Amino acid sequence: MDASGFRTLASYFPDRTVVTYDPRGIGRSIRQDGRVDNVPIVQAADVHAVIEALGVGPVEMFASSCGAVTALALVEGYPNDVSRLVAHEPPLVRVLPDAEGAERAVVRFQDAYTAKGRGAGMAAFVAMTSWRGEFTADYCAQSAPDPAQFGLPTGDAGSRDDPLLSARSSAVTRYLPDFDQLAAAPTRIVIAVGEESAATLTGRTSVATAARLGQEAAVFPSHHGGFVGGDSRYAGQPEAFARTLRQVLTG
Repeated sequence: MDASGFRTLASYFPDRTVVTYDPRGIGRSIRQDGRVDNVPIVQAADVHAVIEALGVGPVEMFASSCGAVTALALVEGYPNDVSRLVAHEPPLVRVLPDAEGAERAVVRFQDAYTAKGRGAGMAAFVAMTSWRGEFTADYCAQSAPDPAQFGLPTGDAGSRDDPLLSARSSAVTRYLPDFDQLAAAPTRIVIAVGEESAATLTGRTSVATAARLGQEAAVFPSHHGGFVGGDSRYAGQPEAFARTLRQVLTG
């Protein structure tokens, strides 16, 4: 997600200086390193560079999904950059007891995208992120979902460079933080989970990640995109989400 996805959430913090950014190769950010993969430690170094350039550290940080993985990598590599981190639903599949099954589920939507394009890939992605519970043989035995049932295109536009659906972001879901390093950092880390995310992939990874840090996940309103505004088809409850975020940041 680029900076535009956080516009609504940022609007609820007029009393703070809020900095949002486009990750390397996403949105307005044009890559110049000749690579296409998204690697948490590389993205973390970019965030560190932004904080250094602004001269504002240590900062309070909210990060969600793949960005939450980057934020955890930032605290590992640059522990003095962040005073408080709210990491919302990081998709760290390797913390799950069914990590192998979850990784196969990720590969499944990537394969669908490679074979048939964005509509098929996104349909498989939605099916995976909506699945509740462990990724058992029953999940793998399901037939590929029809893109049309999700209002997605059934044709193939030919591109295979989507950062979400391709294997370009595999390093994100396969990332495993050094939990001892995180625990030793001066940063106060809060792992957050949406109240509607129970038993889904990112709901389970959030609870498992929090447990590895010796805490319980903080429950936030809505779903995985709970902070997203009404201009999105996946809108959450941004006002309620912002209230909870403010409470966590000031508590």
